[in-house]
Amino acid sequence: MRALVIGHRGMLGTDLMHHLSGQGHEAVGLDLPELDITDRRRAIRMVSEAAPDVVFHLAAWTDVDGAEEAEEQALMVNGEGTRHVAIAAREAGAALVALSTDYVFPGTGGPYREDAPTDPIQAYGRTKLAGERLARLEYPRGTRIARTAWLYGAHGRNFVDTMLGLARDRDVVDVVADQEGCPTWTVDLCPALVAVAGLPPGIYHTAGGGSTTWAGLAREAFRLAGVACEVRDTTTEALGRPAPRPTVSVLEATHEGPPRLRAWEDALADYIRERA
Repeated sequence: MRALVIGHRGMLGTDLMHHLSGQGHEAVGLDLPELDITDRRRAIRMVSEAAPDVVFHLAAWTDVDGAEEAEEQALMVNGEGTRHVAIAAREAGAALVALSTDYVFPGTGGPYREDAPTDPIQAYGRTKLAGERLARLEYPRGTRIARTAWLYGAHGRNFVDTMLGLARDRDVVDVVADQEGCPTWTVDLCPALVAVAGLPPGIYHTAGGGSTTWAGLAREAFRLAGVACEVRDTTTEALGRPAPRPTVSVLEATHEGPPRLRAWEDALADYIRERA
């Protein structure tokens, strides 16, 4: 398989490139500055030149609070940019796997199945949902949407590393305890994305097994790392962030085909060991 990874320099993209190569696939990467997905003509041309069998679209505006203040710009990347990638994949005759998020859901219920009603409560979620819809509109026979959540990995800034960094200088950290989701290690997600590429077009949930809060994730990271730092529960409201967050955005995978990711605690334990 010849795979094109758009956003290959990011946290997930770096691991996906390694995984694809390790499995004997031919992996090609595109990212800024050589490819700006908001440039439709350039996206079509560069994807065509890459001649992929499958396109993994990972590039995105991921600054949740920044999107709240610049929704139009975020929409250009997450919405129109994803549309351009879908058109490019269609023109190249390649399967498309586009990464999406648990933030497309309102977070007032959950767990959320793949067919649960979407109703994002912040700009980031709205722009990602727009990308889902535009990709499926432009390329219904070739688009697979892979929703995931709470990513962490070795090749980018992430919550786990931030907490362990804070613990070096502090005895106590305040962490949000009223948001629940599915922590997902990028290394675990990679084979799931490859599996999704071979499935029928549709929406798939690919997130770590089980769920916890940010405070619960921090406590488990400290325990596994042997760090003596207390986690003090706080609320989303107390943080005063510009963008609202879902209260419960747990993703439930119901479709047959994609592998179920292992329990988040087991994945975190391996990540902490590798990090050490």
